[in-house]
Amino acid sequence: MKTYVVLFRGINVGGKNMLPMKQLAAVLADNNYEDIKTYIQSGNLVLNSQINPENNIGTLIHCNFGFKPEVLSLAVNEFITSVKNNPFSSQEGKAIHLFFCKYTPKIDNVKLKKLKSDSEEYFIKGKVFYLHAPDGIGRSKLVANIESCLGTPATGRNLNTVNKLQSMVTNA
Repeated sequence: MKTYVVLFRGINVGGKNMLPMKQLAAVLADNNYEDIKTYIQSGNLVLNSQINPENNIGTLIHCNFGFKPEVLSLAVNEFITSVKNNPFSSQEGKAIHLFFCKYTPKIDNVKLKKLKSDSEEYFIKGKVFYLHAPDGIGRSKLVANIESCLGTPATGRNLNTVNKLQSMVTNA
């Protein structure tokens, strides 16, 4: 069994694609996933599985909850490497975001630079887009258009959430 960090994109937002974590954990347990831990309702799981659960979990959600979200699954070593590669140092966990990409990004640099505010800084390493947004992301034009800049589905987590997920996998 390997441990995976599983991230969902676009669930439990604005009353759409509602996915109760407790019910999801029960469905996953019924389908041979083990040591399932959830963190907040925005779609973060840590679990053990014989195989990468990315495709199977999307299908299970579709069958049990009626929609199929984008699912990204990272083996623990991939996730920890992503955390270590974060180039930004800030005590403000809401100012730093890691966008985990489904595929290696095909960056549209012109669009990215046009949408980036003066206060935002970014760095790309592998399949992770790191963003320092000291003014927040609520009104960020870059964040609102991030997938079109990256050319791949992506889901973002602030550093507070990433640190919590890291503690969940390292204390497992």
